[in-house]
Amino acid sequence: MTIRHPVLWAATLALAACGDAGKGDGAPDTLAAELAQDNAADPAVTAALRDRIMVDPTLAAQANGDAVRPPDRPYGAPVPSATVAAGSAGRDEKLEHAPAPGDCPTCRGGREALTLGELATAQRSGDRQCATKVGYSAVWANRLPGPFALHPDARVVEAAGTDADGCRLRVVHFVIARPVGQMVDWTYTRARRGGYSAEHQAEGEQHLVGGTRGDAAYVAFLTPDGDGTSVDLIVDGG
Repeated sequence: MTIRHPVLWAATLALAACGDAGKGDGAPDTLAAELAQDNAADPAVTAALRDRIMVDPTLAAQANGDAVRPPDRPYGAPVPSATVAAGSAGRDEKLEHAPAPGDCPTCRGGREALTLGELATAQRSGDRQCATKVGYSAVWANRLPGPFALHPDARVVEAAGTDADGCRLRVVHFVIARPVGQMVDWTYTRARRGGYSAEHQAEGEQHLVGGTRGDAAYVAFLTPDGDGTSVDLIVDGG
């Protein structure tokens, strides 16, 4: 068929010329090619598209929280350093110096315990039923016997306890922006002033201060935590 109308004939030639010119200039004729050309001109975009996806291995096990199979470790949350925004709320007091430490055969059990309940169970001799009845709540940190009331600068991380069936057990994990040596002396002094015996043991960097008063007993595991100290305190009775 011959195109006889002069306007249509001119339009047809113009379109043909545009198409040929575009191909001759090397311009992309698909969306994918256009995107590839634009990304190649932008190093940041190219790097972002080609780099491997980064994965935090500490959070990978917490994915799929509603899955049938549970994760391979307990859920955890980061705990700020004891020295973050630290400021003393307590007055300085004269402390007794704890004696030089002896060997610590029970320090290993304290390091291996994963929960406060396990820690309490590992430290109780004889009847361990009270340790299996502890409930977790920060309120237990305020129910410690007077001699072991927390230092004003202490930051409670976790606490557990029970008063069920004649038990009186308190377990508290806290951090404090004080050096471990000072906290050993502080625990030793408070225990002695409260009528408890006090013995100092150590293994590596971990210290233990423990003792008894009648049927009551206590033990404190103290470990350096940056410029501060991490403390696990167990009080049974009292």
